[in-house]
Amino acid sequence: MMTPSKRYRLTRRTFLKGAAVAGAAAVPAFRIVAAEKAGDKVNVACVGVGGRGGAHLSGCQGETIVALCDVDSSSIAKVAKKLPGAKPFADFRVMLDKMEKDIDAVTIATPDHTHYPIAMACMQRGKHVLVEKPLTQTVWEARTLRMAARRYKVLHQMGNQGHATDHIRAAKEWFEAGVLGDVKEVHAWNGGPGEHYFGNPPSFPPPESPVPPSLDWDLWLGPRAFRPHSTAYVPRTWRGWWDFGSGPLGDWGCHTVDLPFWSLNLDGPVSVEAKVGGVRFPPYIPAWAIVTWEFPARGALPPLTVTWYDGGKRPEMPVGLDKKKMKDSGMYMVGSKATLMTGGRPNFDLCLTETEKFEALKADQPARTIPRIKGGHWAEWLQAIRGAGPPPGSNFEYAVPLSQMLLLGGVAERVPGKKLLWDNEAGQFTNSPEANALLKSPPRKGWEFDVS
Repeated sequence: MMTPSKRYRLTRRTFLKGAAVAGAAAVPAFRIVAAEKAGDKVNVACVGVGGRGGAHLSGCQGETIVALCDVDSSSIAKVAKKLPGAKPFADFRVMLDKMEKDIDAVTIATPDHTHYPIAMACMQRGKHVLVEKPLTQTVWEARTLRMAARRYKVLHQMGNQGHATDHIRAAKEWFEAGVLGDVKEVHAWNGGPGEHYFGNPPSFPPPESPVPPSLDWDLWLGPRAFRPHSTAYVPRTWRGWWDFGSGPLGDWGCHTVDLPFWSLNLDGPVSVEAKVGGVRFPPYIPAWAIVTWEFPARGALPPLTVTWYDGGKRPEMPVGLDKKKMKDSGMYMVGSKATLMTGGRPNFDLCLTETEKFEALKADQPARTIPRIKGGHWAEWLQAIRGAGPPPGSNFEYAVPLSQMLLLGGVAERVPGKKLLWDNEAGQFTNSPEANALLKSPPRKGWEFDVS
């Protein structure tokens, strides 16, 4: 198995020092790799071209797609005919070694457990990255990836596309204009886990099945320990396994919690606690979960409680809102003046309590203080690469704390019934060695993007 030709190794001292300043650090100055003029096309490599990878290909269609990388050759075959100039690869490390000089930027749309090593390898080589949500599969990976991004000064973006919409910007402006008043509680929910993306494995270990001829199973496993192939893992139900995914919370939380996280200026919580039910076996997510985070005061903003519900659990319907407007997935922020509710993404169905107040607000909007984006989060990222725009809004300085919050919730789901106290500066829990052991997954040989 090939290893990256260039390796960035963080010392434990450097890692902890970086973690301590993570919340306060400014976004660093970025360097432009190749597209030096605003009109130039960016040379993009796409790692993961099936599923969400197709959206990234569409989002970058105005650029030059120079490489396609996927562990399943059938996924590449489906798109290669439309992109005959793009070179195909199974292993991203081989792609980077052979095409390092030809690639400016990389989109990463692989299962959660491989986001970190791919993004790290790309940034080490000075490549800008757009990484699907959640940013990583473990808390340690997220915090370390942010440190690497600061070192290499590349442009980075997480794929929670709602962050680039007009809706989330308008809602944040409403909050900052005082429309909601003080917000002390947020409730977010999701209808999952559904069978399509999470499955219902009958046993553990799950039944072994033949490896499809087109799939490189060893590469698919990446940094995780080898195990026999099973259709309980692939092609899409990996999301329910703690070794590979992060459940409905990781799958949807980066969308649904995005608006309150941004508007309320959140970073690390002080605690997280989970109630769960229907646990089939420890390596698999529970059938339902209720997760609660507590956040401290942030300047003039009061302390806050955020609660997540999935698997059929729901919060109470907020007073003043029509029950018909409460979707299968959504979020509401309870303010002292009004409550704001959205659907599963911040660009879905914004509404306020008190219909008359909402209609008046729509007719007389607060002043626009946040720039709008044309073309979505791909355009935002690509414009920044060309030097034609500011750093992307869901850059790692923002995306890491958001992802960390949700990943900490996943840890709490695996240590249910205990209020876990979080030290954000140290990057660890103060009252649970068991929970701390879940902040990082030791990689197997050949995948060591690790502290030393």
